[in-house]
Amino acid sequence: MTDKIKEQILSIRDTGLTNMFDVNAVQRIADEMEFYELVIFLEEEKTKYVKFILNGDED
Repeated sequence: MTDKIKEQILSIRDTGLTNMFDVNAVQRIADEMEFYELVIFLEEEKTKYVKFILNGDED
């Protein structure tokens, strides 16, 4: 997970628009905010995303 993707996740979290475990909503918001790297990451690495949300890191 790149620093850019982490920043995009945190930006969406800071909006308060959705529960961050609602991956589909996060992906939709990422698309609306033109965070295309995150949109692709959520498609390909959903498990890593959930681990990041749970633990605050990608490991």
